[in-house]
Amino acid sequence: MLRTHTCGELRLTDSGKKITLAGWVQRNREMGGLTFIDLRDRYGITQLVFNMEINPDLCREARELGREFVIRATGKVAERSNKNPKIPTGDIEILVEKLEVLNPSQTPPFTIEDHTDGGEELRMKYRYLDLRRNENKKNLLLRHKMAIEARNYLASKEFIEIETPYLIKSTPEGARDFVVPSRMNEGQFYALPQSPQTFKQLLMVAGYDRYYQIVRCFRDEDLRADRQPEFTQIDCEMSFVDQEDVLNTFEELAKHLFKSVLNIDTQAFPRISYEEAMKIYGSDKPDIRFGMTFVELNHLMKDKGFQVFDQAELVVGINVEGCGEYTRKQLDELTDFVRRPQVGATGLVYIKYNPDGTIKSSVDKFYTPEDLKPVLDLFEAKPGDLILILAGGTDKTRSALGDLRLDMGKRLNLIAPGVFKPLWVVDFPLLEWDEETQRFYAKHHPFTAPKPEDIPQLMFGDAKKVRANAYDLVINGVEIGGGSIRIHDKGLQQLMFQKLGFTDEEAASQFGFLMNAFEYGAPPHGGIAFGFDRWVTIFGGGDSIRDFIAFPKNNAGRDVMIDSPSAISDEQKKELGIKVR
Repeated sequence: MLRTHTCGELRLTDSGKKITLAGWVQRNREMGGLTFIDLRDRYGITQLVFNMEINPDLCREARELGREFVIRATGKVAERSNKNPKIPTGDIEILVEKLEVLNPSQTPPFTIEDHTDGGEELRMKYRYLDLRRNENKKNLLLRHKMAIEARNYLASKEFIEIETPYLIKSTPEGARDFVVPSRMNEGQFYALPQSPQTFKQLLMVAGYDRYYQIVRCFRDEDLRADRQPEFTQIDCEMSFVDQEDVLNTFEELAKHLFKSVLNIDTQAFPRISYEEAMKIYGSDKPDIRFGMTFVELNHLMKDKGFQVFDQAELVVGINVEGCGEYTRKQLDELTDFVRRPQVGATGLVYIKYNPDGTIKSSVDKFYTPEDLKPVLDLFEAKPGDLILILAGGTDKTRSALGDLRLDMGKRLNLIAPGVFKPLWVVDFPLLEWDEETQRFYAKHHPFTAPKPEDIPQLMFGDAKKVRANAYDLVINGVEIGGGSIRIHDKGLQQLMFQKLGFTDEEAASQFGFLMNAFEYGAPPHGGIAFGFDRWVTIFGGGDSIRDFIAFPKNNAGRDVMIDSPSAISDEQKKELGIKVR
């Protein structure tokens, strides 16, 4: 080893020891006849001291060292006269006797400090330098610890880790595939997996009744803060289970991670149906760290001559407590917010319950204070409160009010940092109807089982009313994971494909291997997959999963560090059977 210790482990008890450290020069300071160097490695920082009176040549050599030079220093541990309580090694320093430059460095394009002067694009271009910063080191260590703790828990529950293929068959359902041309099978293509879904089901057929994998997945989608073209899942499947078994098993996994990683004890996770979540939060991934739940107002607000409400499918609002004295400017800001294209409302109605008990609204022309008092009572509003109301089509209005609710929660600082509120959302619709294509799509995926009591409805009734045996884990308004009990019967799977518009030939071509497997004793099974990047980001208090991935892509899906994706040569194209223009 080129070092006897790391830069984070020496303490006062090591005083007098002769040691060797190796690492990067964080900073270099001269004070009279002394030179101080902060030496950094992955474990911490240790101060090196060079004395001009004792060894002038060595001191002069130290003064020539630039930031990020890789050096090796040998010397004795001594107590520091000017201690630094901010770092674990702040009580000691090294009186250097020997110095070796292992590799010089150019001046970095940004300062490698906690508060760097580098913009995001520059830091992504030099990601290997950005990863030297404490913030990123802390994020990757958190990711490492969560992966270990997840594996420890799953292993303790008899799950076994099995790798599944990365080169698989492309299917049209779900997000877009990344496709890979096959040189040996010209004109044919592999796809990179969006999920190991069919393989983990086949492992259940094979008798490996508890499987997991911390696995890389790929989706060719537009990007955002919580989405990357390649991402990591904690992928799990179990045999001979029902929904309750799966929820209990993986709620315990979540509780284990909260305790082992954050030292937080959590209570039983509440459960809410998809229908209720949409009705009172406007979202299937509600943030329950604060209230402000929806109240529907059709019976009180319609048929009063206000056409916006009279023609609306839904009139619904929230009570923003203590905001009854909002100014016109503040209310206009809220109206502008809901009219943003990404929110999609056409306008906002307010009712101010003034501190003196009087009532003022933006629709006083149509509603008297006597008309509005029952509305305030329904909200259990108090003087000083503000009611915000939207109207329109049910789904669109709920979604817009959900966005407004979250915005108000942030404006009013109702979301305390470090607070975690997990919950299960259950009983999703099995299918979604798309007006444009005039066909059903699977809400989760085509292998999700319907609720047993809803199977007759799927066969003979209104398929829109069929509920899935599916569930999502949501933490602080972020979907952390989702899963379902799977279809394990060939006949039911064929019916599902028919409802999704597959011909028998299409179903056999794309998923015949799975349906054939169901004829050889497929057990009842179900599972779940957690977005590992998202989960780590939530635990780390971050806003973007990019900060918790070692080498992420930017918003355009590019790796600016290695300049990828990139063109390939004409020769490579010919080998792959791709036409050269």
